Amino acid sequence: MNPIIQSLFDRKSLRVFLEKSIAEEDINLLLDAAIQAPSAGNQQLYTILDIRDQAVKERLAVLCDNQPFIAKAPLVLIFLADCRRWLDCFHAAGIDCRDPGPGDLLLACADAIIAAQNAVVAAESLGIGSCYIGDILENMEETAGLLHLDRYTVPAAMLVFGYPAESQTVRTKPRRPNRSYLVQRDHYNPLPEEDIRRLYSGLHDFNSFMAAFCKRKYLSDFALELNRSAGEYIRAFMASGR
Repeated sequence: MNPIIQSLFDRKSLRVFLEKSIAEEDINLLLDAAIQAPSAGNQQLYTILDIRDQAVKERLAVLCDNQPFIAKAPLVLIFLADCRRWLDCFHAAGIDCRDPGPGDLLLACADAIIAAQNAVVAAESLGIGSCYIGDILENMEETAGLLHLDRYTVPAAMLVFGYPAESQTVRTKPRRPNRSYLVQRDHYNPLPEEDIRRLYSGLHDFNSFMAAFCKRKYLSDFALELNRSAGEYIRAFMASGR
């Protein structure tokens, strides 16, 4: 297995970091690596927010489901799906064009997340750990105000980076399902119940695990807020007028 693929197998989300800053040259390298990511039509439909203001980091830690490690992370990057920049370019060229639509938003989200993953892989190669923060989609009203977001900019991903504490380096990476459950050929088919049960029953009592997981994740307050907030981002994006 070559070093790049090995790093993909080894990488895990880290939430405890050493009190050690990341060199500016390495931050710039992560950002430049992100920008090298593939994008739809080479449009780079994203903007990366490099959060340096400690007060903003601390507020984000609260807004993102009260996770203090966010405020302690040496580097916080937010990848915005950005449908504003090209619209402004068209207007600057005197072009009367349509407003961005749902397809544009989905493409921009894909662009932003691909760029984010480039940064993750680059960080791993430098010995810098990372963790995705999906909760950046929560509390739309305050988060949008805090970050001065435009109606056509939506936070697709947030990442925290830092050098891993020892407790994190020795922690076992959570098991990934066998590819037979995740890869299908040519057509999509829902998994039959026997495969669904087999998928997670190896390490758990299936029914008990699913009941606890559903309560902790799918029906949790933060999941409900995330869906409410994401809906508000979409409604604002799709509102008529400029």
